Amino acid sequence: LSLHDALPIYRARLQQVAGIPGILNWLNQVHGIAVHPVSDRYERVPDADAACAHEAGQACIVMTADCLPVLFCDRAGTVVAAAHAGWRGLAAGVLEATVDSLGVPGDELLVWLGPAIGPQAFEVGGEVRDAFVAAHAEARSAFVPSANPGRFMADIYRLARIRLGAHGVTAVHGGGFCTFSDTARFYSYRRSSRTGRFASLVWLQD
Repeated sequence: LSLHDALPIYRARLQQVAGIPGILNWLNQVHGIAVHPVSDRYERVPDADAACAHEAGQACIVMTADCLPVLFCDRAGTVVAAAHAGWRGLAAGVLEATVDSLGVPGDELLVWLGPAIGPQAFEVGGEVRDAFVAAHAEARSAFVPSANPGRFMADIYRLARIRLGAHGVTAVHGGGFCTFSDTARFYSYRRSSRTGRFASLVWLQD
């Protein structure tokens, strides 16, 4: 089978293994800040980098291989969301847009940061640092000069915590993985541009 033909089989197997009763809501991720409400059925896969759901059995899902997957729920268990946060989407405000879409105060949310490229492997240019620092001065602490002049090693986990904290979300868990260096468990686009993706999912049970 070609990858195109095999993809529905892999996705159906994922749903079966995870035990998701409803539907999987796939996104065409474009490094933006659009949030798709998965309670709305659609005829084509939407261009979005986050999804939210207020109904049971409808899974929010993002695909990553170095970018940061972020899962959300409220303490009462009435709403969930998933966001794909590469540095562009993170700087543009995809996490803030996701929080706003949930309609829940930030202090009522629980957030999990999934596996992403670690700070020892994530080298970026000065323009990336400038974009984050312009929004939050605290972001300076997430960048360390690299061995290459004018470039920095970035901590995407810390950047996400700063952005979420500034938006009223403090119950943030997870982080600490490195998709680039952990070759046994994770795909990494920076390590190998021809690679797979892994899925991060969250949904409400009945």
